[in-house]
Order: sequence, then structure tokens, then C-alpha cells
Amino acid sequence: MKTWIIAKEENFDSYENRRFQEEAKKMGIELQMVAPEDFDIIVTKEGRKSILHNSTPVNLPNCLIPRMGAGTTYFALAVIRHLERLGVFALNSSQSIETARDKLATLQILAANNIPIPKTMLAKFPLDLDFVEKEFAYPLIIKTVSGSQGKGVFLCDNRTCLEDVSDLIEVSKDPKVNVIIQEFVLSSKGKDIRVLVVGGRAIGAMIRSAREGRFKAGFSAGGTVALFNLNPAVEWLAVESAKLLGLDIAGIDILFYGDDYKVCEVNSSPGFEGFEKATGLNIPQEIYHYIRVRLGGSLGRNLKNERLAMKLAIYYGKEG
Repeated sequence: MKTWIIAKEENFDSYENRRFQEEAKKMGIELQMVAPEDFDIIVTKEGRKSILHNSTPVNLPNCLIPRMGAGTTYFALAVIRHLERLGVFALNSSQSIETARDKLATLQILAANNIPIPKTMLAKFPLDLDFVEKEFAYPLIIKTVSGSQGKGVFLCDNRTCLEDVSDLIEVSKDPKVNVIIQEFVLSSKGKDIRVLVVGGRAIGAMIRSAREGRFKAGFSAGGTVALFNLNPAVEWLAVESAKLLGLDIAGIDILFYGDDYKVCEVNSSPGFEGFEKATGLNIPQEIYHYIRVRLGGSLGRNLKNERLAMKLAIYYGKEG
């Protein structure tokens, strides 16, 4: 099975991409790292000749794994979309990535389908502080609609802080920076649940806790992680959220809300260093197994591997 991972070149050596390469070698998968800027797209009826890699026609892979998440550019999306139209299976699809990278669009879809989410408002500038205070209590969250790993997220405890952050954003005058205001769920202060969904199944979960004095619970932000035993409510929220957004692979962030839960964010390219540490799961292996099931390939010709392929097909709902 020939697979490409498309990512920013500076991230080729990230923990996740190294793990994908390690497991590919063990499983006999031909894996190549590619950067979107190395491609040229020519819109033509010539099919596979319409995309070039480093100015050269290239044999296309069976599967493409985009690893850019919220940082996916228009150009990268165009490359993914073009490869899909040439018959390459993308995990995740260009459409689902485009939706998931927009936090507001994600929440709109979830809310329309009765998934509990934090109260959220699209900000417009200059910010009407009185109106915001009428709709939200302090503390409140301000975040950019595009971003990951806790970047572009601010906690405002009072009007002065809100005014300062608002002024900072307004001064930037960047039309690409869109901002949402969100309720701060006090019962989930400094902690949340990350569930990893692969192929329509919640394969595991961890609880993330922020460092003392911080509110961002993500592992990449310095938080700690521990195994979370999935319960039916959390599992359903995670699987349903991924399904609604059309994501084959998704990291679903869930907040504690009293005895219930709210879905906070959905990530189309979740990091999994902390996840593997907390759960002991082999994430690249889980993903490769799912890809082979989706592509209808076996794991080998010997009886043992044929039986494993059959079990995986049943696991991911391809049979029965």
C-alpha cells in the first residue's frame, strides 16, 4: 500500500509524523512525506498527468493522510481536492478538513444537530462590550476561528481584559483574523477530555489537566494527561460529532458540564503524543489498519493476517 502524508515541510520530523514512518516500516507500507508547495496542479482532462510533484509526473498513492489541520492553506486544500478527484482516498477529505478548521462552522453544524456546545458568538469590531456582557458572564473565552494546540485562545476575567484583547485584535487590522466569544464552562476549568475517533469508532480517551495557574489543558500547552475510561455519553458525543463533520479521523475535545458534557472543539489532524502516553495505544497502527479496510486490502497472504484483516473489517463495520 502506497501512502502519502501531506504536511508542512518543517513538521516532517514531528512526533506524529515520525511515528507514522516507524509503523509504516513495520507494516510494509510504502510511505512518503510530501509538502503542498512541492505540487503543481494543471486543470485538464489528462487525468493523472494533471498533477506534478517537484515539476515531475508522479505515480499517485493509494491513500493520502493530510496532517495540517487548522493550518491547512487554500493551496493545500486544492492539492488534496485534486488528488481526491484523481481517485486517491484522502483521510480526511478536503471538504471535512475545510469545515473542521473553522471553529464557528463546526459549532454551527453540531448545534443544528442537537450536540451540546458552549454558548458562542461571532465577534465583530469594534466590539460592543455592553452587549457582550449582557450575553456572557465573566470569565469568558476569546478565540480565533482557526487555530490549534491552544494558540489564539484568551481567557478574560473582567471588562478591562476584554477591552485590552479587543483592542489588540482590532489594531492588527488583519481581515483573515475572525474571532468568537465563548462561555467559560467553570465545571471544566483546567481540564477536558480528548477522544480519538478512527473510522467511526472511539478508540480511546484521555483526560487533560492544565498546569497550576493555567486554563489551557492541552498536552502541547504543557498540561498533564491520564487515561479516561470512556462512558456511553462521551463515546456517543465523540462519534456523532466526527460523523456530522464527515471526519474519518478526529480528535474531539469535550468539556465537563456538571454531570453532563459539552463538545468544545473538533480537530481533523489531532496530535497524539500525549494520547499514546496516556492510553498506551498505537495510533498510526490503528489508522493504517482502518485505511487497509477502507481500501479493501488484506494485511498479507498468510492465514494469520487474513484472519486479522477479517476481524478488522468487522471491527470497522465493513461486514455483518
